[in-house]
Amino acid sequence: MNARVIAVLSDIHGNRDALDAVFRDIDRRGITSIVNLGDSFYGPLDPAGTAELLMERQIPTVSGNEDRIIYDPLADSEYNPTLAFTREALHSEHIQWLKSLPKTQIVFDNCLLCHGTPARDTEYLLYEISRGGLEPRACEEIKELLPDISRDQIVLCGHSHLFRVVQHAGCPLVINAGSVGLQAFIDDKPTPHHVSTGSPHARYAIVTIREHGNAIEEVVLSYEWERAAAQAEQHGRADWAKWLRTGKG
Repeated sequence: MNARVIAVLSDIHGNRDALDAVFRDIDRRGITSIVNLGDSFYGPLDPAGTAELLMERQIPTVSGNEDRIIYDPLADSEYNPTLAFTREALHSEHIQWLKSLPKTQIVFDNCLLCHGTPARDTEYLLYEISRGGLEPRACEEIKELLPDISRDQIVLCGHSHLFRVVQHAGCPLVINAGSVGLQAFIDDKPTPHHVSTGSPHARYAIVTIREHGNAIEEVVLSYEWERAAAQAEQHGRADWAKWLRTGKG
């Protein structure tokens, strides 16, 4: 069996500069299998430019919670100026593409793609909210969130923006790819919490599937994050600008 090498992207959040850096790195490595785990366009940056860059690749993609709120007004009933900006910036074909995305998808025979958990795109699979931050879930709790997943499958998830790999006895291999476009955030749902990676670099994962053992790599890339931060400031989000510049919430 030949090895299959997969580039795993997640949580781009309209950051075209970060996505461009990631695609250039993927192309340099000669990787042709790419997947995307959602939350692609939402953010005060360049939603339409991100859409054009991502959609032309025609890669397997699943929907995230902040994809749903773009096309479903009932998904986020509170007024949100960043959501309004994102909707206005996107073209009708971008919205239709988001609507077409599945919540989960199986690719390459045994890889399950999901944004949060297979059942809920707003729930962290590998973490739980504790003391205003994220604490790693125990293996047994992760297994309970994956009731229909066999040990032979590989689960690729996003949502937390934090790279993590979990595999214990009786558990499938679960990989969170981190975030391409936003390295820190503060959220008030379901309870207030913050997430920080500690640096502004774009991130994605490379998963190499081999018959006698898999390899997982976190890739950390420089890109024009000052330009992205300036976009956030221009669109009224000084908090995003700080997160983009520092990777700290």
